[in-house]
Amino acid sequence: MDFKAITDSALATLTNVGLKILGALVLYMIGRWLVSFVVRMVSGALQRQKVEPTLLSYIANTVSALLHLALVVAILGYFGIETTSFAALLAAAGIAIGAAWAGLLANFAAGVFLVILRPFKTGDYVSAGGQTGTVKEIGLFASTIVTPDNVLTIVGNNKIFSDTIQNYSANPYRRVDLVAQLAGSVDHNAAIQLLKTKLQTIPNVVSEPRPDVEILQFTLVGPVLAVRPYCHTDHYWQVYFDTNKLIREAFGEAGFPAPEPSMTIHAIQAGAAAAGR
Repeated sequence: MDFKAITDSALATLTNVGLKILGALVLYMIGRWLVSFVVRMVSGALQRQKVEPTLLSYIANTVSALLHLALVVAILGYFGIETTSFAALLAAAGIAIGAAWAGLLANFAAGVFLVILRPFKTGDYVSAGGQTGTVKEIGLFASTIVTPDNVLTIVGNNKIFSDTIQNYSANPYRRVDLVAQLAGSVDHNAAIQLLKTKLQTIPNVVSEPRPDVEILQFTLVGPVLAVRPYCHTDHYWQVYFDTNKLIREAFGEAGFPAPEPSMTIHAIQAGAAAAGR
């Protein structure tokens, strides 16, 4: 047995493998640098175009994932591994994962559309996906909403996008709907004029459009007034509570009687009823 020949062959093989590993490491390091460079270039270009930060993150992460995948395929090809079979296996795995994670991918796609179509943005007060509150974050798969009672609520993007979305912050003002019950003896015109004048003094009630105060309906107690000031959605609850307080105080200062249910009973004696026949 020629040990020298075996040693030389083993040394040559190890040298060859070592050089390949060293070359693969160099290729990996250069590839990682190139991936980071491309991602920075793409992110910088999108930032200069003032792209929505959430959409920018989507694109940067997608580009990074695709380039890293290409880098892995290139390293495998460098080692002489057949990459065609690998690509087919990867595609099959992608289909299987996609079928298993259909809901997750649906949330991802819905998140992309939320960022592109922009039915709302971070900081808006919305009703979406069965929740009402302030949007804290539009994530990759779910969005975060803080409800009025300060509960952090996470809702899947697909549920939000497939449901009705109400954006209370989209318009410069919204209407506050309240009612005021009057006693039947109160002059409704005086009450209407009183409230229209007083509502203008409430902080954050907009001057245009002017508050609406009209008769909404009639009850056995008396007429019911619709009291509707307008304000920005940020001040909705402050105006809501201040308006309720103002109705009570204004009617008290004006001396309006408290609305009370009343009944009139007509008593007819049996003799008088018989005589009337």
